[in-house]
Amino acid sequence: MRFLKRSGAFCGSCGTSLHRKMTADTLYQGWWSPLSVIFTPITVLANVLGPRRAFRRLGPPSGGWQRPLDPGKRVFLRPAALVFALPVALVVLAVPLLVVIGLIAGDGKPDQLSVGDCVRNNSAWPAQDLEAVVCGSSPDQYRVSQELTGPGDTCKADGMEIPYIGDPKYSANGYTLCLSRVH
Repeated sequence: MRFLKRSGAFCGSCGTSLHRKMTADTLYQGWWSPLSVIFTPITVLANVLGPRRAFRRLGPPSGGWQRPLDPGKRVFLRPAALVFALPVALVVLAVPLLVVIGLIAGDGKPDQLSVGDCVRNNSAWPAQDLEAVVCGSSPDQYRVSQELTGPGDTCKADGMEIPYIGDPKYSANGYTLCLSRVH
């Protein structure tokens, strides 16, 4: 990362030319270090608010030993600035696009299960990522054996406690589910 500064006696067209070139170069080359992600926008903003205003107040070329510089295209019409503008435009367009995809893809609600349904846990217990499956289609599956509707209810089948408890978010009624292993 480096900071460049030009000083001298400039006419309006030379100052504008130099300002536009250096700002476009900053937009193109200014992003290549971790701290530059912070400093580049600040530098460009400082260049737009500071020197640009001063260059507009400079007089026309007069005398001198060299022809005045051509101010050229505006900063954002230069190819170097497009290297900056294209990724920014893609990010700006990507956010609404991702929102639309999210709306189209679905609401993200898990499968709603009821007693008798077969499920597979796509995660490791105790974490749950339950997916409804056709009974007998998967070697590692569970059956919803009952729903706990009261505070004192426990998951039991044939007098034995069932070790797998399904989160209420998977229940169509909002109850805790008892899951028995299908052999």
